[in-house]
Amino acid sequence: MLITLVALLAAATIAVPLTRKSGLGSVLGYLVAGLAIGPSGLRLVTDVGQIANVASLGVIMLMFLIGLELRPRRLWVMRRPVFGLGSAQVAVTAAGLAGLAYLAGVGWAGAAVLGFGLALSSTAIVLPMLGERALLAAPAGRDAFAVLLFQDMAFIPLVALVPLLAPGHAMALPWVEVGKGVAAIGLILGGGRFLVGPLFRAIGGASSPELFTTVALLLVAGSALLAEEAGLSPSLGAFLAGAMLSDSEYRHELQADIAPFENTLLGFFFISVGMSADLRAAAAHPGLLAAALGALLAAKIAVGYGLAMAAGRDRTNAVRFALALAQASEFSFVLLGVAVGIGVLAPEMAALATLVSAASMLATPVLFAVSEKLLVPRLKAAPEPVFDALDGADAKVILAGFGRVGQIVGRVLTMHGIPFTALERDPGQVDVIRRFGGKVYYGDAARPDVLRAAGADAGSLLIVALDDMDRTLRTVETAKRNHPNLTILARARNRHHAHLLMDRNVDGLVRDTFHSGLRLAELSLMAMGVPEAEAARGVAIFRARDEAHLLESHEIYRDEARLIQSAAQEVEELTALLEADRQRQGTADAI
Repeated sequence: MLITLVALLAAATIAVPLTRKSGLGSVLGYLVAGLAIGPSGLRLVTDVGQIANVASLGVIMLMFLIGLELRPRRLWVMRRPVFGLGSAQVAVTAAGLAGLAYLAGVGWAGAAVLGFGLALSSTAIVLPMLGERALLAAPAGRDAFAVLLFQDMAFIPLVALVPLLAPGHAMALPWVEVGKGVAAIGLILGGGRFLVGPLFRAIGGASSPELFTTVALLLVAGSALLAEEAGLSPSLGAFLAGAMLSDSEYRHELQADIAPFENTLLGFFFISVGMSADLRAAAAHPGLLAAALGALLAAKIAVGYGLAMAAGRDRTNAVRFALALAQASEFSFVLLGVAVGIGVLAPEMAALATLVSAASMLATPVLFAVSEKLLVPRLKAAPEPVFDALDGADAKVILAGFGRVGQIVGRVLTMHGIPFTALERDPGQVDVIRRFGGKVYYGDAARPDVLRAAGADAGSLLIVALDDMDRTLRTVETAKRNHPNLTILARARNRHHAHLLMDRNVDGLVRDTFHSGLRLAELSLMAMGVPEAEAARGVAIFRARDEAHLLESHEIYRDEARLIQSAAQEVEELTALLEADRQRQGTADAI
């Protein structure tokens, strides 16, 4: 057991950082780690089933946490994408894949099982893959989640209906299975609504951390077990339990307790999927595997893209939605196993489908990462913006950037009767300011034509209040190159940015948060009992010394070793200056 655990952790520790740094995401790292240490690799771990059984708890906990994030009201709002887009994805994809399987020589019953089984997608792969790219809240992420939720619900009747495809089986609706599923859902929803709150209060709530964690794990595992015993998906049971607790006062504590277990076990789940890939079988029939995998991915991507476009999504979200759902599901293995057991599907065909499913799980993170790097940026490329006409702008002051900092500067200038021309590149920000009566133009001050139209030739002052470091530098360079008459004052985001602006010889700069940080430090000293006058002197000493050090360190800011040494010396000098001031103040008080 210890060898197995060390192998799992070591493989993940090596593979995951490598795939993350390469931009391929952590899911692929876990899959590769499983390939490396599994039966087809180094054979450090051979009992894949045992690990998969434990690791499947990671998927269950993931769905519970997702349920906690969703309010029942939001679920009701999502009913159209869940049942509309979800049912369309499953039905159309299953029909297409079943048709391909039938053309390949599989009987109609086996083709139907393959179609529906491979139409499902892996919740455990899709959601983390989208989550680590902050896409779950995007239209593609919401649509993918809705489809996955429908698939979890559709899995139950699919498993129940597969035996009806067996030779000689009389077609009849499985009322018993349906009744058990409905009863299980009712118990989970009812328990989450009426029993869990009193249970947590009875054990003392979050004031008993160990017991609270134990009960939280019991809640997740119990909901999953109840669903599984009724023939439902365990992850669906956990999701419903989480959704019912999303309005509970214990929601945040539950998230904090479950998340560490979910992260670790979900990683083990992906490793077990990688282990299940039979590389020897793939090597024996590489052409057949490649053709089947290509057909699966092409069919699912084509259907997903078409449905997303039909739903009114733009091309970027349609591509993301289609690629995210391109793989098969862990539930596909279950359907294939049931079909083999009742004689609907030949064992060799099920083995090939299992191998294709595992390969699709490996391929999807790669395809998605490549798409995010190469395809999506091209799809998202916006047309060249049409900036406002600035003909006749004659103000002597040009204010580049009219966000939080720029608006303060603009209001002070207005108070003193100094006209200015404000340029803002964010059209949304321009619209907001105009609604409140502000005068600002939509334009990019980093462009020579826009700067010239704003009156830079006859102007005297350029204030660069942009929050983007690169755009600030480009604006300064453009102004210096084309309008050397301008005095340039700039906003620096941090110390390094200040040095870069000093390289470009701006006439003055102000560092973000520097002055507010000084004031906060002064208030902190006073709150700790330091007299107001002493606190003000201490902050003034720091300000003067830090501004002097900024100038001194400009010559060496590209030499990290010398910069670190200079920072250490700066601390010693500040301490000495403060001590000298205290001694002078003590002498003055004595006199």
